[in-house]
Amino acid sequence: MSDNETQFAKFIEDWLLDFGVSQSNTQLLKMVILVIMAGIITIILWKVGQFFINKFVKRLIQRTSAAWDDVLFDEGVFRKVGYLVPAIFIKGILPVVFSDYPVWIPIIETLTTAYIALVVVRIFSSMISATNVYFSRSVRFKDKPIASFTQLAKIVVWLVGIIFVLSILIDRNPIALFGAMGAISAVLLLIFKDTILGFVASIQLTINDMIRIGDWVSIPKYGADGDVIGIYLTTVKVSNWDKTISTVPTYLFVSDSFKNWRGMQESGGRRIKRSVYFKISSVRFADEEMLTRFSKIELARPHIESRSAEIRAYNDQKGVNTEASIVNGRRMTNIGIFRSYILNVLRNNQNINQEMTCIVRQLDSTEHGVPLEVYCFSRIQTWVEYESIQSDLFDHILATASHFDLEVFENPASSDFRNMAIAQVKPILNDDK
Repeated sequence: MSDNETQFAKFIEDWLLDFGVSQSNTQLLKMVILVIMAGIITIILWKVGQFFINKFVKRLIQRTSAAWDDVLFDEGVFRKVGYLVPAIFIKGILPVVFSDYPVWIPIIETLTTAYIALVVVRIFSSMISATNVYFSRSVRFKDKPIASFTQLAKIVVWLVGIIFVLSILIDRNPIALFGAMGAISAVLLLIFKDTILGFVASIQLTINDMIRIGDWVSIPKYGADGDVIGIYLTTVKVSNWDKTISTVPTYLFVSDSFKNWRGMQESGGRRIKRSVYFKISSVRFADEEMLTRFSKIELARPHIESRSAEIRAYNDQKGVNTEASIVNGRRMTNIGIFRSYILNVLRNNQNINQEMTCIVRQLDSTEHGVPLEVYCFSRIQTWVEYESIQSDLFDHILATASHFDLEVFENPASSDFRNMAIAQVKPILNDDK
């Protein structure tokens, strides 16, 4: 305690005595006055510190070209540093305020020291948060699970900080507390099981580049199908296409199976694979009348002309009598011409990636008829545009099938049975009339 501080306390004591306060009450009133004055000065120091930080420090940071200092300010690192000034002042003024009650000094000093330690922990926690924000804004790291590591760092900082605060409050060596934690390691492992599994999974996800923020993932088992919007220490948040949010444990991306559509997005195409079933009874050889009619369709004409020349040359070489029966020799079929026509439609569609596989093939016949499958890749991967391209394509297929004398298979509806019954009953009713 300095001479000035002692003289100031003595001045207050003399002033109270001059006012007629008894000697027994002077010490208590002096302490109350000093506490009030210390509290006012503490508030003033805090206000001045925050004003300085919000005005001058903020202005200085805005003038710099660096981005990291802006992130530190936004995360409140500098404001939390300002909390240390009042605490240091209180710790320094204690001998003056409680000079007549020295028993209170170590208690309040201990609480103040614990408060300073807690503020330091909060400063480090804010710095870790700022690190997460800074790297998440970086083009190089924005799709990496930085949040997982920063969350783990926060847990470690708070765990160590709480131990130091406890060691200050109970006046024990913090190393002894760390040693005591070894005795309860089994309990800690049980408590932090998900945290440990999540941290190990985060490392594996990062090293193996299994998922990134922005990836489209599908996990049907957990009802998740959408974009990854956050990778954290214990959970991964997925924004589903219906705008719901699914939260999946991080370690499940290592221990369980999931589908990542990143390969499709980076390949430049999104697969279209769908079949249309045609009635087997509508499949037939193409006669001259059909070939003449089909040749009027521009995208079918090249195939008909080249194929007709090839078949004519083959039949002439083999001496096949095509007039005797339609099954003699080689002939084109309406479904084969239609298949070639759809392939030309795909090759002339600017929304189809021509550098990737593009075929129209016939699959094994089933009880539903003959399936004709379109297998190609859309240039556009986004969901809405992709579905529009796919729908337009199959709208065209369904609308043009009848022009090739093909009939799309569908199960009979109730109206079909009703019309059939009416058709059978109507002649009977007419005969009765």
